[in-house]
Amino acid sequence: MTGAAAESAAEQDGAAPEAVLCVERLSVDFRVAGEWTPAVRDVSFTVGRGEVVALVGESGSGKSVSSMSVLGLVAGSARHRGSIRFHDTELLGLGHEALREVRGKRIAMIFQEPMTALNPVYTIGRQIAEAIRCHEKISAAGARARAIELLTKVGIPEPERRVDSYPHQLSGGQRQRAMIAMAISGNPEVIIADEPTTALDVTVQAEILELLRGLRRDLGSAVLIITHDMGVVADVADRVVVMKEGEVVEEAPVGRLFAAPEHEYTRRLLAAVPKPPPPPAMPSLAGVPPLPGEAEPVAVTRPETAVGVPPPTGAWPAGEDTTLRVRDLEVEYPGRLGRKGFKAVHGVDLTIGKGEVLGLVGESGSGKSTIGRAVVGLARATAGSVEVCGTDVTGLSGRRLRAFRPTYSMVFQDPGASLNPRLSIGDSIAAPLLVNRRADRAAAHARVAELLEQVELPAHWAGRFPHELSGGQRQRVGIARALALEPELLIADEPTSALDVSVQATVLRLFRELQDRLGFACLFISHDLGVVELLAHEVAVLQNGRLVEHGPAREVLTNPRTEYTKRLVAAAPVPDPVQQAERRRLWREMAAA
Repeated sequence: MTGAAAESAAEQDGAAPEAVLCVERLSVDFRVAGEWTPAVRDVSFTVGRGEVVALVGESGSGKSVSSMSVLGLVAGSARHRGSIRFHDTELLGLGHEALREVRGKRIAMIFQEPMTALNPVYTIGRQIAEAIRCHEKISAAGARARAIELLTKVGIPEPERRVDSYPHQLSGGQRQRAMIAMAISGNPEVIIADEPTTALDVTVQAEILELLRGLRRDLGSAVLIITHDMGVVADVADRVVVMKEGEVVEEAPVGRLFAAPEHEYTRRLLAAVPKPPPPPAMPSLAGVPPLPGEAEPVAVTRPETAVGVPPPTGAWPAGEDTTLRVRDLEVEYPGRLGRKGFKAVHGVDLTIGKGEVLGLVGESGSGKSTIGRAVVGLARATAGSVEVCGTDVTGLSGRRLRAFRPTYSMVFQDPGASLNPRLSIGDSIAAPLLVNRRADRAAAHARVAELLEQVELPAHWAGRFPHELSGGQRQRVGIARALALEPELLIADEPTSALDVSVQATVLRLFRELQDRLGFACLFISHDLGVVELLAHEVAVLQNGRLVEHGPAREVLTNPRTEYTKRLVAAAPVPDPVQQAERRRLWREMAAA
C-alpha cells in the first residue's frame, strides 16, 4: 500500500492502525563542554502496525537521534526525558538484558552504511547466523541454512555461494540487502531504517524500496524510515513526520503533506528537490486498477521548477575548444593470487567542450568513478588515451605530469574522508597553491579568503577544522580546494549524494554559478538523474563499463533509446505520490520483462 493509499484507507474507515511504537515528549540532551545542549525537544509520534512512517528533515534536525533512542543506541553522554513505549513496555530506562530481548528480535535496525555496520573480518553468513542464534536456540548448521533462506528472501543472487562472502566482496546494494536479511532474522514487529538507500544508484534503490514494501506486506512489520530523499518518502511512506532543529514542525499523511504542506519549512524542503525527468513512454494509467492493497493516490500540484538552478544553455563545440577527449579508454584491475584481472572500462569515447558539463550516469559498478579516476591519473589506463587541453596525460610521468596536473582537479564524493582532519580548512585549500608553487604563504592566505567567499563561507572560518563544519559546508570546502588553481577541467564524483535536499540545493546552485562564472569544463558523475538534468549539457550512460548512450541531456533523459536508460529513468523516484505510483508500476513492468 502506498502512502496515499493508506491515507485514503484511513479516510474510508476512520481509524488509524494500532500503535506499536509510541514516542511521547522525547527530549535528548548531550553534555558539551560541561553544559547540557539539547538535540531533540518534546518530540512525539507513533508508528502503527503495518504502517510506514517517514522521519524527514535536514542534517542535524534530530531524526537519527530520535530513532536511535528507541533502541538505546545513543552515546552514553546523552540524557533522555519523556517516554518511548513499545506496546506496553517502556523502553527508556529499560535494563540492558531486557533491552537485548527487544533489540533485533522485536525491533530491528537497518543502518545507513552497511560497510561500516558489518564486521569486515566475518562472512555475512556468519554475521546473520550470529544474529539468529542470539534470539533462538538453533544449531550452527540450522542457523546457516536459515541465513541462506534469508539471503534468498532479500534477493541476493547465488545465496549458497554468497553466504560465505565477506562484506567487501559484495556491491553496495548487496551489502544493504545483507543488512536487511540480518534485521528481519527475528521477524521483528518494527523495522527502523536509517537512510537505507543513501548513495545507492537509482535501480538498486528501487529494488531496496520494493524489498521493504514486500517485507511490510509479508511480515506485517511497521517501518520507521529516516531519510532526506523526498522521492523515497513519496514512494513508500504512509505518514510523514517533519523535524527541524530538534522539534516536530509538521505531521501528515503523505498525500496531504505533498499536496498541501502547511509549514514553511516543509514547503522549502519540497521546493529544494531536483525533479527527475519523466519516465520514457509513460502509459496513461487512468482506469488501470492498482496492485492489491494499493489505492489511487491523491494528486499533487507542485511547481515545475525546483532548487533555483537555471537549466544549462548553449551549444558546445568539440573542435579546437575541446577540453577533454577520451578515446577507446580501457581500464583493467589486475587479479591477485593468479586470478584473472577485471576489466572495468571497455573502449569508452567521451568528449567535453570548453565550459561544458557532461553528466556520466549508470548503475554502481558501471565504471563511472573509474573513468573519472583515470582522467586525473588515480587509475591507470591499460589502453586508449586521455587528452586534457590537447595533451595526452596517459603518456606523462614524473616531473612533466606534476607540472600538468594543475590543469585539472577533482571534487570527491565524501569531503569528510578527502579533507585532512589535522589541517584547518584554510590549510587544505591553500595546499594546491603551495605544493605547485603558485603563491607564497601571504598570497595563498589571501587566495583562501577569496575562495571561501566564492563558495559562500566566511573568510574568517579558514582556521576551522573539518569536524567543525556540516556536510554541506565541508563539500563547499572541497569545491574551493578544487578551484584553487583555476583548472580547465573539474571531475565531480557524486558531490551531492550524501547531502540532504536543502544543502544539496545550495551546493548545486553554487556549482552552477561558479561554472558559469569561471567557465571550467566538468565531468559530473552522479546516480541522481534529477541533479544531472539540472546541471549537464550532455549525458553519457554507462552499463558494465561500456558506453550505451550519449547525447544532449534533455533528449537522453526524456527520450532514451536503449532499454537500459529507460530503466534508469523509470527507477528514479519523484517527490509526488501520484507520479511515483505510476513510475513504480512502469518500473515493475520493465523489471519483469
